[in-house]
Amino acid sequence: MDTVIVLFNRDLRTHDHPALAAACENARQVVPLFVLDPALPAGHRSAFLSECLADLRRSLRERGGELVIRRGDPVAETVRLARRISAQAVYASSDVSTLARRRQRRLAEACEQSRMEFRGFPGVTIVAPDALRPSGGGDHYRVFTPYWRAWSAHPRRETLKAPDMVHVPDGLEGGLLPDSDHEPSVLFRGGETVARERMRQWLKHCVEDYADGHDDLAGNRTSRLSPYLHFGCLSPLELESTAVNGDAFVRQLCWRDFFHQVTAAFPRINRDDYRSRGQEWRTDSGAAQAWKEGMTGVPIVDAGMRQLLTENWMHNRARMIVASFLVRRLRLDWRVGADHFFEMLLDGDIANNYGNWQWMAGTGNNTRPNQTVNHIRQAKRFDPDGEYVRRYVPELCSVPKRAIHEPWLLPAGVPGYPQPLVSMD
Repeated sequence: MDTVIVLFNRDLRTHDHPALAAACENARQVVPLFVLDPALPAGHRSAFLSECLADLRRSLRERGGELVIRRGDPVAETVRLARRISAQAVYASSDVSTLARRRQRRLAEACEQSRMEFRGFPGVTIVAPDALRPSGGGDHYRVFTPYWRAWSAHPRRETLKAPDMVHVPDGLEGGLLPDSDHEPSVLFRGGETVARERMRQWLKHCVEDYADGHDDLAGNRTSRLSPYLHFGCLSPLELESTAVNGDAFVRQLCWRDFFHQVTAAFPRINRDDYRSRGQEWRTDSGAAQAWKEGMTGVPIVDAGMRQLLTENWMHNRARMIVASFLVRRLRLDWRVGADHFFEMLLDGDIANNYGNWQWMAGTGNNTRPNQTVNHIRQAKRFDPDGEYVRRYVPELCSVPKRAIHEPWLLPAGVPGYPQPLVSMD
């Protein structure tokens, strides 16, 4: 084969990239392509995305290649470029969201009409979403524990090295990297290079302590690799294969795969109840806004929400606490919270974000749909000294620890801090 286009989406890396590796093996020339779709603005993720693309371009140039960047409809731009360079095939990593599947279907149809081959490849997950089926029937696992057993026993594909060389056609214009209206994240710099160094340090120094430390709200004992997994700067398979003595951490990677296979079977997970249980949600725009701004009057909830506002990331335990507070105490629709998370989080994707929100709301895969997270107990257990709260809610820096854990003890009139939105009985 002479020329293959590799269309990058949520797979912005060179290591363990099955589509890129196959293209380099099968074709004389390979054109890595990323299409910026103006219909899908990156928002708070735009600066991170720009850094990811710049790093990917550097990596490809080091191998003699180039990252070609175009703007417009991804299918139309891919086909336009393919015709211009007389490509014989388009390769891409498969994904599970409604948008991704529609794009892949349109691309396959357009390639067929242009007499080009189209191939979808794994790489977004460790185990392909359609690889496992329950023994009792059904197209996907609805409960995590049996999925975990099947997932753990399933054979893995080979982890692939980055290609030594990427040969692109002569005279092909790369295009401009995207600008961003948002400041780059101080905590998360985008790109495979940063991601791989973070992965090495995490696996070397921290992964063995994950089971004991990942719920410590004030500590820095989670991997913070989720933005890099979301953008595909890291291969989840490579991460799993190198996480020696990291069973608890690998289980979290399995949760990621679990929600991807749920989304593949139920693509409207971001809009419709996976399991409708007849909940009646309140409409209260004021309460919703107070929650978004971290002004509910409940310190542990407000700390989590302000961490999201300042870092575009939130500790995993805090995510559970603030989500449960929204749906159980404020009784607001889970979509209000899930959409806000999706907009703000660097790691916000369809499968994990909406799957986890539906889990907390009782409309998803939780086998205990009425489960409530007691935010007071959670604060006492996972932020016992109030360090996490004080870090993100500075109004409470001088407030005694007991009052931080028990908001009804907060003195009236703490400057700038509201009374609790709901009764604390």
